[in-house]
Amino acid sequence: MNKTGQVPSRIANILMNALKGGVVPRVGLEYITVGRTQEIAALLHDIEMIEDGGASFRFIVGKYGSGKSFLLQTIRNYATAKGFAVVDADLSPERRFAGTKGQGLATYKELIQNLSTKSKPDGGALPLILEKWISGIQASVKATSSASGDEFDDLVERQIYAVASSLEGMVNGFEFAKAVVAYWKAYRQDDAAMKSNVLKWFRGEYPSRKEAKDDLGINFIVTDETWYDFLKLFATFLVGAGYKGLLVVIDELVNIFKISNSITRANNYEKILTMYNDVLQGKASHIGFLMGGTPQCIEDKYKGVFSYEALRSRLAEGHFASADVKDLSAPIIRLQMLSQEEMYILVEKLLNIHGQLYHYTPALSHDELVYFLTVEYNRVGAETHITPREIIRDFIELINILYQNPQKSVAEILGGNSFEMAKGGLSDEDIHSEFLEFEV
Repeated sequence: MNKTGQVPSRIANILMNALKGGVVPRVGLEYITVGRTQEIAALLHDIEMIEDGGASFRFIVGKYGSGKSFLLQTIRNYATAKGFAVVDADLSPERRFAGTKGQGLATYKELIQNLSTKSKPDGGALPLILEKWISGIQASVKATSSASGDEFDDLVERQIYAVASSLEGMVNGFEFAKAVVAYWKAYRQDDAAMKSNVLKWFRGEYPSRKEAKDDLGINFIVTDETWYDFLKLFATFLVGAGYKGLLVVIDELVNIFKISNSITRANNYEKILTMYNDVLQGKASHIGFLMGGTPQCIEDKYKGVFSYEALRSRLAEGHFASADVKDLSAPIIRLQMLSQEEMYILVEKLLNIHGQLYHYTPALSHDELVYFLTVEYNRVGAETHITPREIIRDFIELINILYQNPQKSVAEILGGNSFEMAKGGLSDEDIHSEFLEFEV
């Protein structure tokens, strides 16, 4: 998945701006992916299983800034490139799995708003998916029949009803199928208002069943209780529309951990348990879940995922896995911080992309990159608190300043004595021997 060579200027600009701002860019990650080989391989295996009709569920667990969101975004991009549809959302006080004020529905709305495909990678792909599905059925009818006019439309409609009826056996499938047929009729009659209403219904934006019935003849709407069933329906429908499956990416699980009311927290964990059980028991197909959280929001026995006994008993590791020996087929993938060697490779990649973006040949030497990393890793408290996010932000700031002030040296910007102070006054020979592993 790694790429080398020229990075398009637009992508380089997005990468630099996002990383300097401490956020994960949505594009171009393949140019800066470092390490995580085993984790990525395990998740790509999940993608293959989903494509074959299975389902998967993983927690990606890491400290703030450890690269958790980066990994989620990398897999998201891979899945869309492979022909999957992907929905993603960050949880917040307003977006949860369940709540008394429509927080579950708010999560669903965010997911569907961010529905992405290869040709629509930035979300809003629902209309495109429905049009592609209808075009695909028309093409298949055309390939097997010489009918035209109304006869052709009738054959297409029969095919559409066949697809719709295949959904009817699923929970809330009858209503979903009615909406699919309503969209086809609006498409056939070129009724923009009706198409808009059907899309509104799919997106969970109808406030009442009465309004949905008046507009569409469907006496049902997506609610806090039913939104997860709709994701499963979408997965089945998407496969019928020519996609490989649906990947659901949900980050910031810490917002469930932060809920003060224990009953509300438990309701949210129960929803996670339902999804997890569906995957393991074969009640879901062509769908995968990736959920990102911190170690505390998973392991805390009072408020975390493990406070819900039914989840803890399913997710807790056995006796043999450790930080050094990981079971990457387990439901929880724990991210270790990138090694110093991997951070060296990453800052080197960023330096080259910066040079491409601003059309100059980077002049920082190997020793100067090592110098920068040594200062970073020897800040007070860095051993337990330094994260790739902070190092990347500092490095982009450093190379921005060097580019804007070519008369300055790295030593001047980092502070003349910072290196010696960080190392407690070590000599150059001591420093060189300590970072021999960086010789690349």
